[in-house]
Amino acid sequence: MANVSNSLGLVPGAASSAYAYREELEGSRPRLARLAPITIAGATLGGALLLALPAEAFEVIVPVLIGLSLVAILLQPRISRWVAARREAEEEGRAPAPHGGPAVAAGIFGTGVYGGYFGAGQGILLLAILAIGVPGELKDLNAVRAVLVGIANLTAGIVFLFAADLAWEAVLVIAIGSTLGGLIGARIGRRLPDAVLRAIIVVVGLAAIAQLVF
Repeated sequence: MANVSNSLGLVPGAASSAYAYREELEGSRPRLARLAPITIAGATLGGALLLALPAEAFEVIVPVLIGLSLVAILLQPRISRWVAARREAEEEGRAPAPHGGPAVAAGIFGTGVYGGYFGAGQGILLLAILAIGVPGELKDLNAVRAVLVGIANLTAGIVFLFAADLAWEAVLVIAIGSTLGGLIGARIGRRLPDAVLRAIIVVVGLAAIAQLVF
């Protein structure tokens, strides 16, 4: 009940964050049009798995997944330079696809499943995939991440509305807090340099791991 209520309550926060990032999202509509259906499919499967499977095994895996995503975020600049150089050498200067390739699509689907099933750390994992596999500045990719996380939460929330019990008081409190947080957080995030934003993400991720483990 806590998990499904949290997923539904976070939807308004994702919407407010996307609104605050509207300038960064102006050039991302084709990318979102390609990635959103993949997220919806993954989140639908993840929500169904949450209702069908016990949570204990996934709770053990969550800290490991967040830790791997933090490593990917830290290594993103170096990995991106290596990927760009390899693409330039292999494709004779042809620009990489703005939406990433099949590996990115698979990663988006996987984070959609993860978000629909549990959700903790989904945004960090998703940003790591986008930062490594998709060209663009981190703040622009963060705006795309905000929309895709919101789509995953909304999709799972719709599944839960018809098949799970919800604590509506908690949903309301989370919705109010996440809406304010989405607006304020986006205003801060869109002004931060990539290095600072990356450092904040790592600190938040480490705090999440500590909370889950201890």
